[in-house]
Amino acid sequence: MDYLETVEELEALYGTPVEMAVRKVTDHLTSAYRTWIEASRFCVLTTVGPEGTDGSPRGDDGSVVTVLDPRTLALPDWRGNERIDSLRNIVRDPRVSLMFMVPGSKNVMRVNGQARLTTDADLRARFDKGGKQPRVVIVIRIHEVYPQCARAIVRSNLWSGGDDSAGLPTIGQMMTDLTSGAFDGAAYDRDWPARAKSTMW
Repeated sequence: MDYLETVEELEALYGTPVEMAVRKVTDHLTSAYRTWIEASRFCVLTTVGPEGTDGSPRGDDGSVVTVLDPRTLALPDWRGNERIDSLRNIVRDPRVSLMFMVPGSKNVMRVNGQARLTTDADLRARFDKGGKQPRVVIVIRIHEVYPQCARAIVRSNLWSGGDDSAGLPTIGQMMTDLTSGAFDGAAYDRDWPARAKSTMW
């Protein structure tokens, strides 16, 4: 199998991007870009560190991020699996990318920038959920923000294809498989709904 080895080979294959693909990129939130991002309850945060890259889903019951100013976003780190892969990466390498999605929209919004972690009490308090606050907030400085065209979501029929999850293995089943039966996946799956509800924030 042959592989492309140079940027010149790649550019020769793909040619010049259309004007709109270049013009849509800016270093700050326009009014329209802000409206779109604030409507998003879900994004994927991508970080990079010495061990490689990490993509982490992030979600909330309202806007997944808070806009601090046209060039700065705040993303609360709610409870998860406590692996802190993304946070560990950010401490060592601030480069991040985010992809925001809105159910039903055939577009996504992309942000590239640099991030830092803060335990600032006032900022953490802005995300208070019934007395619970994130332990840290990820503050992202925007370097690039732009919408992504609809082709990928249209091709995948993502929002209108129905529920494709029937028959997929649960986390418990995957862990049972991974450990050749040593992990009690049935107990994990049975207890998960109550555990998730009690540790949502």
